[in-house]
Amino acid sequence: MTLYKLKASTIDVDFTGPGEDIELFRNAANLVQSGFKVDSWKDGQVFSQALPSDYLANSTLIKKMKNIELRALAPIDIVVTKIGRLDGRDAEDIKACIAGFKLRKKAIISRAKNVQYVGNESLYEYSLSSAMKEFFPN
Repeated sequence: MTLYKLKASTIDVDFTGPGEDIELFRNAANLVQSGFKVDSWKDGQVFSQALPSDYLANSTLIKKMKNIELRALAPIDIVVTKIGRLDGRDAEDIKACIAGFKLRKKAIISRAKNVQYVGNESLYEYSLSSAMKEFFPN
């Protein structure tokens, strides 16, 4: 969200990427004190959701360095991962993504149907339904 300039700051940073890259990232992150919470997930997993395999191809390149590409999840992928937890802060982020990127209800539902939810699948479906009612009342 901060990389897309939809939020001025963040209290935590979540990373996902190919498993071998995440292992290298975790090792490097353990060597420095970032000053904020850093979570990392392998192979398109974020919290208890596993994004479809095209998540990396759909991501946005933010900065390319010698050995690192910093990418941001596609806004729609940010939304579908935040639906899984759907706390107050997540709801604000979802609203900002929908407004900032003109995301459509149909596209969000379609993408969400391709997300694998680890745990109670009906809970994710309920959160998806609740979010769609809140952000697309018509």
